[in-house]
Amino acid sequence: MRKLRVKLPLKTILLIICAISTFYLLLQQPSICLSSSPDPPFTTTAAAAAASPTTLSHLLFSIASYSAAFRRRKPILKLWYTPNSTRALLFLDSPPSIDPELLGLPPAVVSASTSRFPYTFPRGQRSAIRVARIVKEAVDRDEQNVRWFVFGDDDTVFFPQNLVTVLGKYDHEKWYYVGSNSESLEQNLKMSFEMAYGGGGFAISFPLAKALARVLDSCLMRYPHLYGSDLRISSCVAELGVGLTREPGFHQVILLPLLYSNVSVLHLGDVFGMLTSHPLSPLLSLHHLEVVEPIFPNMDRIEALEHLFKAVNVDPGRILQQTVCYDRPSNVTISVVWGYGIQIFEGNQLLPNILASQRTFKPWRRGGVSDSSQFVIDTRDYPRDRCKRPVVFFLEDVAFGTGRLWSKYRRYTAHRCPNTFAVRDIKHISVYAKKQHQDIGKAMAPRRQCCDIIHPFGKSMVLDIRDCGFDELIAMEA
Repeated sequence: MRKLRVKLPLKTILLIICAISTFYLLLQQPSICLSSSPDPPFTTTAAAAAASPTTLSHLLFSIASYSAAFRRRKPILKLWYTPNSTRALLFLDSPPSIDPELLGLPPAVVSASTSRFPYTFPRGQRSAIRVARIVKEAVDRDEQNVRWFVFGDDDTVFFPQNLVTVLGKYDHEKWYYVGSNSESLEQNLKMSFEMAYGGGGFAISFPLAKALARVLDSCLMRYPHLYGSDLRISSCVAELGVGLTREPGFHQVILLPLLYSNVSVLHLGDVFGMLTSHPLSPLLSLHHLEVVEPIFPNMDRIEALEHLFKAVNVDPGRILQQTVCYDRPSNVTISVVWGYGIQIFEGNQLLPNILASQRTFKPWRRGGVSDSSQFVIDTRDYPRDRCKRPVVFFLEDVAFGTGRLWSKYRRYTAHRCPNTFAVRDIKHISVYAKKQHQDIGKAMAPRRQCCDIIHPFGKSMVLDIRDCGFDELIAMEA
């Protein structure tokens, strides 16, 4: 048989070869991408967090202190630090006279000398350099299984379980610098809006902390003119190209009591207005509580904080979360700040007004008292007229059982004004709610809860906190 020979044009042969080569490369491309790419496959933050949730063991707290002061700060540190579950280090300027661990405090680390670094800020303290270098010294210890380095002062009250929830929203393998500003506009204008205040505490993800530790010493040489450690850290983080990720649960608390005729407006604590209007975000830290008035009446500062932690230990995620109830038959508006206090306002108070902080405070500044009344949080006037103020109840007791929380609040204000206020006889309020659990989804998209008033009420009132309905409004029913 005679073979049939077909001659193809050269152009056609080249096209066939190109097509076969392209097809071969397409088949091989997935393995080439996986083997040659320096970056891990893309995953969303939520998926990464769900695959390997962040736990308390992934956080390393680094606390700035002084050998002469850490004993005095012991009660504050012991509020939140638990030796068997909290990883923390206490950085001191010199060896302590007694082992902090014997006092139930974090293990001590003596900071290295900073004498080679210049410091030129007038009337400042060069210890700011030592405190800034804690970041490097903590990282260089090469502690294992750390996802987040958390930094603060020995008078910073942290809420560790809430930090776990909030930091769990972020991919710890990426570069994050997480913190918050001061409440005072003046302080932020003087320092920086891109700075996490050190007293309020801040967190740095592991890879960013590693990079920062490598460059920190050389960076500090460029900033001898700055006042504090926190502005030095933020400046060096900025040089690495990273900005501040703001979390409103960190609180620097640079506030002083607001006085009318040299008399405190409340006689119960200048941060009352701030604590009763906490953002819709977990409480992460409180600072300067050693110098402000006690947050509960008829207690000293430490007793008041220990009283708050009775509620924190029962349900940390719910602490200071605000729920607002409306009761049309009695024409009252009730603001419940769980674990702290309840306020009852006469009449229909619109929700945005209730959520703003009552100005029971004014800004504080080093070297004197500021006359400024400008803040970076929403505020509203606190009435001079006692008859226009709400009736206040403070936490008395809290308990947990069968998945439900019970908290009781005792009346504090006498409200002696002559009127027909519907709640004039109420002495106690009981609040029921479900215990909150760590939920990354809710932390990423929080929603305020609703509450119901259980009638009738005479000398006591019962409230029930629950999730709001799909399209339920927090408002007085028309």
